[in-house]
Amino acid sequence: MQKRILGKSGLEVSALGLGCMGLSYGYGPATDKAEAIKLIRTAYEHGVTFFDTAEAYAQGANEALLGEALEPFRDQVVIATKFGFREGDVTKGQDSRPQRIREVADAALKRLKTDRIDLFYQHRVDPDVPMEDVAGAVKDLIQQGKVKHFGMSEAGAQSIRSAHAVQPVAALQSEYSLWWREPEAEIFPLLEELGIGFVPFSPLGKGFLTGAISETTSFDKSDFRNVVPRFSEENRKANQALVDVLKQVAAGLGATPAQVALAWLLAQKPWIAPIPGTTKLHRLEENIGAAALQLTADDLRKIESAVADVAVQGDRYPAHLQARVGR
Repeated sequence: MQKRILGKSGLEVSALGLGCMGLSYGYGPATDKAEAIKLIRTAYEHGVTFFDTAEAYAQGANEALLGEALEPFRDQVVIATKFGFREGDVTKGQDSRPQRIREVADAALKRLKTDRIDLFYQHRVDPDVPMEDVAGAVKDLIQQGKVKHFGMSEAGAQSIRSAHAVQPVAALQSEYSLWWREPEAEIFPLLEELGIGFVPFSPLGKGFLTGAISETTSFDKSDFRNVVPRFSEENRKANQALVDVLKQVAAGLGATPAQVALAWLLAQKPWIAPIPGTTKLHRLEENIGAAALQLTADDLRKIESAVADVAVQGDRYPAHLQARVGR
């Protein structure tokens, strides 16, 4: 697996990371612990060195899982986690007060069985706490050696600039894929200007771009895609056109739609490191295979031309969650 540097930070990560949220939270029942540890360790054996979690993923349970799984090779991997929700519960709103940031860091260090957090993200911008205070709190943690790098998630341009002026931001984590390309307009030029890396989450469109989801798919009642407008039955049917395009391109390359979607992301910028998540070993291996798929300039032109004719239907978040992003 090739490595990439996130912007000017010097933080080196595997070209593809592993988003661990779905092992504990968000996509139905939690994965069996032994199976989850096996999946995380298999990712490492295949060259993945970049692992993403958060306090808010099952209120610390995902961090604890990751800490146990990565303990044997802690010094060979980069662990990213996040602060920013009251009591680690996304339903209770944001809380990025400096005192809370310090508390989250100390609790995360214990759960992760480590003495430092490699990349500490603000999970969502908190409108009630000045960005300078947030960045200052993380700067203090960096000076204490508890944190190595500062990151932000789903932040808007002004917040990124304000934070970066106090403590350089190593990476921005936001949604980005062939079916959500909004960051290209304003955020990419800013990241390039400031030397900030980009970590796309949901690089496979929350599973949709794999081709495994259709209009007839039913999700577990605890799966948050049930409330995502883009995943309504009607919109899934309409959005199938994008998957059909990927399938056609993939067939010509001897690859899968998921591999093409990930290879496309990797081809956009050298400072991009996607973090696809999965609970299945065969999907993990499929995703990792994308890192070896080199798309030519002609391949990329064909993809751009084909997807340009597809208008993706449905918002990516319900209104109450959309209000938290891009601040």
